[in-house]
Amino acid sequence: MSEKTKKTTLWELFISFARIGVMTFGGGMSMLPMLERECVNIRKWATDEQMLDYYAIGQCTPGIIAVNTATIIGYKQRGIMGALFATAGMVFPSLAIITILASIILRFKDNSYVQKAFEGIRIAVCALILKSVIGLAKKADKNMLYLLVTLGSFAALFFYGLSPILAVLFTIVIGIIAYYAEKTKK
Repeated sequence: MSEKTKKTTLWELFISFARIGVMTFGGGMSMLPMLERECVNIRKWATDEQMLDYYAIGQCTPGIIAVNTATIIGYKQRGIMGALFATAGMVFPSLAIITILASIILRFKDNSYVQKAFEGIRIAVCALILKSVIGLAKKADKNMLYLLVTLGSFAALFFYGLSPILAVLFTIVIGIIAYYAEKTKK
């Protein structure tokens, strides 16, 4: 069977997303670079443009963006069972690690080494999230309207504390209006 026609197995979905899930320091956003590397560059399960769409859908639906994205990719590869295996692969490592850590973390929570380790992890997570934002910005459509909406959304979120849900709904409305405005021009 050639590489092009080889069907992804459920086990491959589980293992691929479990490898990403085991590095869940900082939540779903910090996993986006790893998701992109695995799903676009290595496995070729999606294109860059599809990943942007999956991230957008994953952000707009309840739950963690990385888990939602894994579910979408799993579904595209193998249907309902693929979605289940991809999702299970993404959450299993976190569930196992949290269960183990919860049983011992309380004993060490006041330890200065543990506190410094968490400070270091937070810095690394910020860097991973920034890398994702820069990568997504490079791939996004670039026109003046989108730039203004992006900057306006950032200002509303950062400076005025606008709810992220309202920001997403606002940008959806702007996108729909822009689509129909461009369609009527043609």
